[in-house]
Amino acid sequence: MKKYIIIISLIFVLNSCGFSPIYLKDKNVNFSIEQVVYTGDRDLNNFLKTNLNQYKNKNIENKIYIETESEYRKIVFTKDGTGKITSYQLEAEVVFLIKSTNKKIKAFEKKIINSMDDKFEETRLEKSIKQSFASSIANKLISELIIN
Repeated sequence: MKKYIIIISLIFVLNSCGFSPIYLKDKNVNFSIEQVVYTGDRDLNNFLKTNLNQYKNKNIENKIYIETESEYRKIVFTKDGTGKITSYQLEAEVVFLIKSTNKKIKAFEKKIINSMDDKFEETRLEKSIKQSFASSIANKLISELIIN
């Protein structure tokens, strides 16, 4: 019973104190990402494009043009005694070149996953992780653009 009271009171306190998530989509940004040229991993780039398209606004004069180079790696992390792969390390690295300022912004994500017997499920998990990598990397880019 104490646990429920603590959780409920925490919800009320956090709700009324102005708490908001760090990566809350801020629609009051003062820039518009107009054109992004993508090179590298196709799936990762498609997820990035989906995340960055929401920052395209025709009414804003400060337009940003970006070149993106992405790289995705699936590295064997561990093997068992028989040589069977037991886990992988997934890595995504994206370099953004902001054309107006010639500034490079690098973002890197990695995660270790266990190998599965069901390769279809493993592929689905890998795609889901790629999607979360893209979301996190896009949020890092937007944070850098807001600061500058």
